[in-house]
Amino acid sequence: MKTFVNVILWIFGFLLVFQVLIRIFRKTIHFPAPAFIGKFLDSKWRRTVQPPQQIIQRSGFQPGMKVLEVGCGSGCYTTFVARAVGMDGEVYALDIQPEMLEQLRKKLSRPEFSDIQNVHLIEHSAYDLPFEDESFDIVYFITVLQEIPDAIQALREARRVLKQAGIVTVTELLPDPDYVPASITARMGERAGLTFDQSLGNLWTYTVRLKK
Repeated sequence: MKTFVNVILWIFGFLLVFQVLIRIFRKTIHFPAPAFIGKFLDSKWRRTVQPPQQIIQRSGFQPGMKVLEVGCGSGCYTTFVARAVGMDGEVYALDIQPEMLEQLRKKLSRPEFSDIQNVHLIEHSAYDLPFEDESFDIVYFITVLQEIPDAIQALREARRVLKQAGIVTVTELLPDPDYVPASITARMGERAGLTFDQSLGNLWTYTVRLKK
């Protein structure tokens, strides 16, 4: 029993040190998640710890909405949101990395996603979104906002393209090395000119809703 406890403590200590070191590294050098981990980002494991339906419910996606996903990556949640807004809605999946968008494009070409025809792939920076003012019902970030070096500017742009009374949602997961508490995310939104609506979830995984 003592040996088992020691092993658990050693694993916990290792993970704690790893989290501290990688967080220091990430605060020093900002870069988007590399494309080679796209398959891991779009995995059953990730959807187990961060369920799509939970994010959809917390974010408030409804049929007919026009929504923007900033930092879609390889599309772990894009197809779920596309079905949530339905064929009368639209999903604009934006990422700065063409390799990530290519992974999402290949995913959408698979037979099981043949019903999804409402996703538009956009290669662009979050700093100057290629959309007109007041274009979207919801702009959402899923474990990506803190990867953006100037997250406040990204939120300002999200606010600009958001319709009046629209919502920006920011979802985070604790093991992510860029994770920050919900209170910090809320303050960042307020600095960008948004109004805090509510925080849903818990310390492990949360969604902060910000209103225009």
